[in-house]
Amino acid sequence: MEPAESSISSDLPFFDLTTIAAATDNFSLANKLGTGGFGSVYKGVLFNGKEIAVKRLSKTSGQGIEEFKNEVLLIAKLQHRNLVRILGCCVQDEEKMLIYEYLPNKGLDFFIFNETNKALLDWTKRFEIIHGITRGIIYLHQDSRLRIIHRDLKASNVLLDASMNPKIADFGMARIFKGDQNEANTKRVVGTYGYMSPEYAMQGRFSVKSDVYSYGVLLIEIITGRKNNGFYHEEHPYSNLVGHVWNLWSEGKVLQIVDSSIGESYPVNEVLKCIQIAFLCLQEYPADRPTMSEVLFMLGNDADALPLPRKLAFLLERSSSSMGGKLSTHEGYHSLNNFTCSVVEAR
Repeated sequence: MEPAESSISSDLPFFDLTTIAAATDNFSLANKLGTGGFGSVYKGVLFNGKEIAVKRLSKTSGQGIEEFKNEVLLIAKLQHRNLVRILGCCVQDEEKMLIYEYLPNKGLDFFIFNETNKALLDWTKRFEIIHGITRGIIYLHQDSRLRIIHRDLKASNVLLDASMNPKIADFGMARIFKGDQNEANTKRVVGTYGYMSPEYAMQGRFSVKSDVYSYGVLLIEIITGRKNNGFYHEEHPYSNLVGHVWNLWSEGKVLQIVDSSIGESYPVNEVLKCIQIAFLCLQEYPADRPTMSEVLFMLGNDADALPLPRKLAFLLERSSSSMGGKLSTHEGYHSLNNFTCSVVEAR
């Protein structure tokens, strides 16, 4: 499925392959920023000195071509200070590439999950990043010309600019909802295990509330400086990070899990409020989760006005056969209200 040039050219400028090859020193290893599911990303410098990031689709990626076209057509229509900005694309010979603004501070994961780098993010900066991510998702869900479900919100898909402002990236998995459409189904579940809502991971149902769930996981990770995936604590050996934080919350000990690199002078009530908002986003039933506009309102108001979270849901890796963040057929679906557990086979 080739991207139709006529459908892209009116929205995005085209870059010549020789220009991109020169900018990246012929896609040299020294300029390689990372590798994703559908190819690699390179840093480049154009003739005018402008720095760029080039997302190069792997030639062997069978499913990636459709995602490439989806990302080109979708992100060309989006403009927001908390979304990564696309500069153009290159579709020439067998090459398919997206050219983005270059963001020097890499992804949020590079900071919050790194023992050295996380110390660079005090609570004030983390709260600013939380606000920026929130505003970016609101734009996708309701303020742009389209209603967009990202479907792969996670720490590595939040990039940081030179001033550490967050920008949501990677729209290859995103889907557009039209008119009054509120929910869709898919047999091809894509995304990252640990961030997926239970209804999406188990039944293929997704909506704006699926993104809200992913946001809730991300919020917990920003506060704790730990990954939801692969988390283990001897106090709660069968819980992932979300389950562990919920248990500590229930026991009145939740401040124990706050990232120690923040220091001890953070505003306790504000941190507790953010944890409570995360739990509201992680409710078992999508209808019980807030919209992102409601989340923004809650972030700016006292915790006393917040509803108490009810039944919390999370997915727990039950088997070593789930590798690399991909779904296995042995993942469990758990309700944390009464601490009962029923294992459901993933589809």
